[in-house]
Amino acid sequence: MLKIALVQSAPQWEDVAANLRQTERWIDNTDASLVVFPEMFTTGFTMNAAAVAQNMGGGLLDTLRTFAARYDKALMGSVVVADDGRYLNRMLFVRPDGRVQWYDKRHLFRMGGENGIYTPGQERVVWEWQGVRILPLVCYDLRFPVWARNCGDYDMIVVCASWPAPRAAVWRTLLRARAIENLCYVAGVNRTGSDPNTRYNGDTALVDFLGNADPEADGQAEQTVAGLVDLEALHDFREKFPAHLDADGFSIVK
Repeated sequence: MLKIALVQSAPQWEDVAANLRQTERWIDNTDASLVVFPEMFTTGFTMNAAAVAQNMGGGLLDTLRTFAARYDKALMGSVVVADDGRYLNRMLFVRPDGRVQWYDKRHLFRMGGENGIYTPGQERVVWEWQGVRILPLVCYDLRFPVWARNCGDYDMIVVCASWPAPRAAVWRTLLRARAIENLCYVAGVNRTGSDPNTRYNGDTALVDFLGNADPEADGQAEQTVAGLVDLEALHDFREKFPAHLDADGFSIVK
């Protein structure tokens, strides 16, 4: 089994150094082998990309590599990145051995102006950690089931988010929908607290392939939600209820 820790934090607004200090404390206080943080966990969900963007060869990545190695844990979460003249909302996967993979958010939240600042990702990726195949998504991506459709290539969706409180019911519903329709686990990590633009409920949860959220956050406080991903139970259910064998084929037009 894979033990995963979902960190429901409240990032300090555009303060990378302060948020990294808090990040290490969260990592140190869990025994999970995979620790996941919310969307833009080092800055908050900001459109001020020019002021906070990090270089892929810079200090932020070095710091996360150090944390991963020091605590022997894999880390996930999205950050603001400047890369080749573009700004990207990039979800990082930092392994204890120093290897780094990433996924650039595909669906940019136009209602918040994200599509005018950031460049959308083009590649759907799947990562593997301790035998679990992981599809990474970032916040608004959760609304688009075609992009998230399980083609037999993953066991769990991990979505990091800054999902506002006024749409909390949508967040909770979509986490369960993606899990049920894709016969997979869904780890939904949402921030809490507030920023200059809105407030957030958290509602962080690990949802299983039946749509059951266990565990889930206890209220809106900052906290770590830790749970187990049971591949044996998942595979047994897929054999007993192989709905994936009747799924429709499709291609994605980029």
